[in-house]
Amino acid sequence: MVEEGSNDVSADTLSVEEWLSHAQDLVPLALDKAKEVKGFPGRWKMIISKLEQIPSRLSDLSSHPCFSKNTLCKEQLQAVSKTLNELIKLAELCMKEKYEGKLQMQSDLDALSGRLDLNLRDCGLLIKTGVLGEVTFPSQTVSTATDTESLSHGNIRELLARLQIGHLEAKHKALDTLVELMKEDEKTVLSVLGRSNISAIVQLLTATSPKIREKAVTVICSLAESGSCENWLVSESVLPPLIRLIESGSAVGREKAAISLQRLSMSPETARSIVGTGGVRPLIEICNIGDSISQAAAACTVKNISVVPELRQTLAEEGVIKVMINLLDCGILLGSKEYAAECLQNLTSSNEILRRNVISEGGIRSLLVYLDGPLPQESAVGALRNLIGSVPVDGLISLGLIPRLVHVLKSGSPGAQKAAASAICAISNSADMKKLVGESGCIPLLVKMLEAKTNGGREVAAQAISSLVSFSQNRREVKRDEKSVPNLVQLLDPSPQNTAKKYAVSCLASISSSKKCKKLMISYGAIGYLKKLSEMEVPGAKKLLERLERGKLRSLFSRH
Repeated sequence: MVEEGSNDVSADTLSVEEWLSHAQDLVPLALDKAKEVKGFPGRWKMIISKLEQIPSRLSDLSSHPCFSKNTLCKEQLQAVSKTLNELIKLAELCMKEKYEGKLQMQSDLDALSGRLDLNLRDCGLLIKTGVLGEVTFPSQTVSTATDTESLSHGNIRELLARLQIGHLEAKHKALDTLVELMKEDEKTVLSVLGRSNISAIVQLLTATSPKIREKAVTVICSLAESGSCENWLVSESVLPPLIRLIESGSAVGREKAAISLQRLSMSPETARSIVGTGGVRPLIEICNIGDSISQAAAACTVKNISVVPELRQTLAEEGVIKVMINLLDCGILLGSKEYAAECLQNLTSSNEILRRNVISEGGIRSLLVYLDGPLPQESAVGALRNLIGSVPVDGLISLGLIPRLVHVLKSGSPGAQKAAASAICAISNSADMKKLVGESGCIPLLVKMLEAKTNGGREVAAQAISSLVSFSQNRREVKRDEKSVPNLVQLLDPSPQNTAKKYAVSCLASISSSKKCKKLMISYGAIGYLKKLSEMEVPGAKKLLERLERGKLRSLFSRH
C-alpha cells in the first residue's frame, strides 16, 4: 500500500491498475473509520453518503477501454486516494478527540466533504467529456510543449479536460498552456473545443485568483473574436463575469473583457442581455476613464447596443449622450470618435427627445468639428441629418454646415456622400435656403453623384437636385452641366430596383423648357423610357412624354 502523502519515486511509478487497487482498498477502511466516529454526526453522515458513491465511480472509470492508457485516470485515482487518506486521518482524530478545536474540525470536515464532491464530479467528467477515448502523452509533455504541431487533438482535449477537473492550481497550469496554444494555433484548439470546455473557462472568470481571472478572460477574448462560439459563451453565462471584470478587474482584465463584449454585442439579443445584466453603466464608465483600447472597445459596445431601438432610452438615462459627445471631442483613439459618431446617429434616428438631448448637450458643434478631421464622415453627417428638423436651419448655417456638406460631397466615402445629399434635401425647404445651397457649388457634385454605384446614392442625389431646381438660378446651373441630362435620362430606367426614377422625371421636367435640353433628352432615349413609366403611372412621366413628343413633331415638320 502507498503511504499517505507519499511523494517518493515508488508512488510515481505505480501503474494505473495499482492505483485503482490502492483506492479500492482504501474505501472500506475509510467507511469503517467514518462509521465509528460519534462526534459531528451530521457532517459524518453526509461524508459517508458521498464515500459510498466512490466504488461505482471507480468501476465506471476502470471499465473504460482506454482506462490504462490515459494519464488523467492515474492522476484522478491519486487524487481520490489522497482524499481517502485524509478522511481516515480525520476520523481517527475525531474518535480520539485529538483535535485543536471544535470549529477548526468542523471547517476541516466541510473541506473534506468538498474534496469528495470534487472527486466524484471529476470521475464523472472524465467519462462525460470523452477525453478518455484519446491516447495521450504523459502530462508533463502537455504542460511544457511549445511546438504546437507536436500536439494532437487528443492532447488538446486532455488539456481542455484539465480545466474542468482537479484543484485550482492544476487548472491554473492548464490555463497557462491554453493561452500559449491559442496564440500559436488557435484554429486547432477551436476545432476540438466543446461546450463543456467553454463552461469550465467561463467559471474560471470568477476564480479568487486575479491572475487566473486575467488568463481566463484572455482565452474568452480569443474565443469571442474567433466568431465561432458566441452562442455557447452567452448560453454559459459569460456576460455577468465579463461585466464584473469591466467594473473591478485589472487593466488587462478590463481590456480583454471590453473587447469580448464588443464582439458579443454585435448580436441584438446579446446586446439586450448586456443591458439586462447591468452592463451599461460600467461600459460608460470605461468610455470616460478607460485606457485607449478599453475605451474604444467599450464605445463600440455601446454603439452596438444603440443599434437596438428599444435600448436607446436606457442608454440615454445612463448619460450616454454626454459621454459620446465628449468622446467626439477628445477620444483617445480615432476609433473611439468614430464609434461615438455612429452611436449618436443611432440615438437620433427616430426619437425626438433624444435629438433634443443631443442638441442641448452641444452635439451639433462637436459633430461639425468632427467633420473637419480625417475620420470616416458618414455617421456624423447622418447624425446631423437626423437633427436638422429639430433645430432652426439658420443656426446650422451659421455654424458652417453647408461648406462642410460640400466638402463631404467632394471627397467623402459613398456612404458619407449619400448622407450629405440627404442633409441637403432636408435643409432646402425655402427659396433662400435653395439659393444658399446652390451658390455653395454643390450642384455639379450632385450631378456627378447621379453616376453613383449604389441605387441609394443615385436616388438621394436625384432627390436633392429635384428639390433645388425649383429655384431658377439652380435650374440654370443644371441646364449648363453637360452631364445632367444624360445622367438623369439613365435614371428613367423602369426596373423596380431603380428607385430614383420619379426624381429623375421631376428634374427633367423642370429643365424641359430648354430646347437644347429637350433635344438631348430625346437623343438619349428618354421617350422610350417615359412610355414605360407612363404605363406605370409614375408621377409627371406622361406630361413630360407629351412635351417631348410635341417637340419631336415640331422638329420633324420644320425639317420637311
